[in-house]
Amino acid sequence: MYCSQYGLKAVLTREGAYKYGYAKHMRDALKNASFIGFTGTPIAQEDKDTRAVFGEYVSVYDIQDAVDDGATVPIYYESRLAKLDLNHAEINALSEQVEELVEDDEDVGVREKTKGEWSRLEKLVGATPRLQQVAADLVAHFETRTESMDGKAMIVAMSRDICVHLYNEIIALRPEWHDPDPEKGVIKVLMTGSASDKALLQPHIYNKQAKKRLEKRFKDANDPMKLVIVRDMWLTGFDAPCCHTMYVDKPMKGHNLMQAIARVNRVFKNKPGGLVVDYIGIANELKQVLKIYTDAKGKGKGEPALRAEEAYAILTEKIDAIRGLFVCQDAASERLGY
Repeated sequence: MYCSQYGLKAVLTREGAYKYGYAKHMRDALKNASFIGFTGTPIAQEDKDTRAVFGEYVSVYDIQDAVDDGATVPIYYESRLAKLDLNHAEINALSEQVEELVEDDEDVGVREKTKGEWSRLEKLVGATPRLQQVAADLVAHFETRTESMDGKAMIVAMSRDICVHLYNEIIALRPEWHDPDPEKGVIKVLMTGSASDKALLQPHIYNKQAKKRLEKRFKDANDPMKLVIVRDMWLTGFDAPCCHTMYVDKPMKGHNLMQAIARVNRVFKNKPGGLVVDYIGIANELKQVLKIYTDAKGKGKGEPALRAEEAYAILTEKIDAIRGLFVCQDAASERLGY
């Protein structure tokens, strides 16, 4: 919706002319119309501000409301940055210089503006020693997680090259996960591409029919395909309820980040929640985007994503309470002579 409703400001084209977006022409033509927006991803950045365009909220159904109603499961957050000691400070400093992250052709100007910073960051993030550490930690984490809760995971990397290099590091640790056949294998890379791409990418470029099959495989809880590595595919408009974990190794913010983490909050069987595992340092961005979604004054409390250690503390507290019940029961049994 927001793509056609913003663009009220004039933009100077290369030809030296000023051009308005579709929204400006619509409002000029329908001067007495009322404009009402329905969105699941409110935006508050530069000229793309949901409330600035449509006015204050009429009705709000926030994240906590959805969790309370059972429409979604809560999202938990876990940072794994402490496990990676390579280029950490450099990556963090350079990430702050990248002003805007885009994946579509409409923001080419912004992409050009930040191309230098993005390229330098990509080299640091995609360095072989770092990817080896990420792969080792990710494999161990996912295997431990699936021991207690069967399900699937998405891995988000910042470039197509990094997607493939990370895939290679993972299958070097678990060669049995690899299979060139789209109908087989535990892990796949999903990305756009063409016959003109470099040889590195070619094994992971699928036609439309193969991509549809991979989509069905990932959505099938019983299919052995458990992991998928993406840059920006499947991060919006894609629902696989059996997916319970997202490993993030790409700087993201705003509605792009919110859309991405929502891939793991779908209700599925006894799934207690979705988990976002952070390898790049998105904690502040996650707090900011959740603030946008919880400042809307819905019925819910608008609580941010719980950290894994907070969830663990709650778990141990409940276990202690249960143990206390067993102690009381044993004492009562002794008094009654059982």
